[in-house]
Amino acid sequence: MRPEYRIEDLAHHSGATVRTIRAYQDRGLLPRPERRGRSNVYGDSHLARLHQIADLLDRGYTLASIKELLDAWDTGRGLGGVLGLVAEVQGPWTDEEAARITRAELDARFGGAPDEEAVREAVELGVLERLPDRETEEYLVPSPQELAVAVELYAAGVPLPAITGHLRELREQVEHIAVRFLEFTTEHVFARYLEHRPPTDSDAAEAATMVRRLRPLAQQTVDAELARAMRILATRHLQLHLSSDAPPAKDDEPRPVPLPADTIRAVQALVGAEGVAAFVTAATEREVNKRTLDALTANALNSRGVRKTT
Repeated sequence: MRPEYRIEDLAHHSGATVRTIRAYQDRGLLPRPERRGRSNVYGDSHLARLHQIADLLDRGYTLASIKELLDAWDTGRGLGGVLGLVAEVQGPWTDEEAARITRAELDARFGGAPDEEAVREAVELGVLERLPDRETEEYLVPSPQELAVAVELYAAGVPLPAITGHLRELREQVEHIAVRFLEFTTEHVFARYLEHRPPTDSDAAEAATMVRRLRPLAQQTVDAELARAMRILATRHLQLHLSSDAPPAKDDEPRPVPLPADTIRAVQALVGAEGVAAFVTAATEREVNKRTLDALTANALNSRGVRKTT
């Protein structure tokens, strides 16, 4: 005898709610149950379909795209290749393994003094992920290498706000590189596999194989180009600083200005790390404009022989 379920039993075994199951039926995602007298009866096929839907939702599919995939499955086109392609793309793009770190260990690596703002920024950036329901405050570290870089920079004297600001800027540039690589490979490699929506099972399987082949190429190219650029630019940078007759900075070039750490922290508390430079620039320009107006007013009063009283 094959198992049979009432809708409440199906909800219990699948993890879905009764309301969700009925909504899936209305959208055509789930076959209608068999009618037995006054009762609706569901079987293992309904349970398997609910597990499929849940898996696809976890992979980021919308209900509309899931409907297309399941229709393809029902018409015999197959889902194995498509799901294999999804798994290949969503799988890890690095051999690095995540690690865990306690709050005490984290504070010790960054000088021993707790810094709530720095931890909040690290969680926001995904450098740390909070682990709930722990007796001790503990974090998941998706990339131990990235955290190790931050530790070394901090030990070298780089303040934490500067490290997080640099990471935000670097992330934007790296994401731009990733987008360009995806556009390039889609146009020249994957377009032929994605002509149908959803792709056929065989095309999806071939595309998954191609993803495995091309996966390391993006990182290898970036590593090689970064090494080339650093070799050239670092040499120029060193020569500039070692030269006794270094050319003065041009009037339109940015120049570094040392500011007290307390000032930087106060501004960052107001506008965030990414807004510090713009805030300092605006405040400076406002002060310069104010003094210019004061000087113009004083000159005008003096020319008229009017004494300024305070």
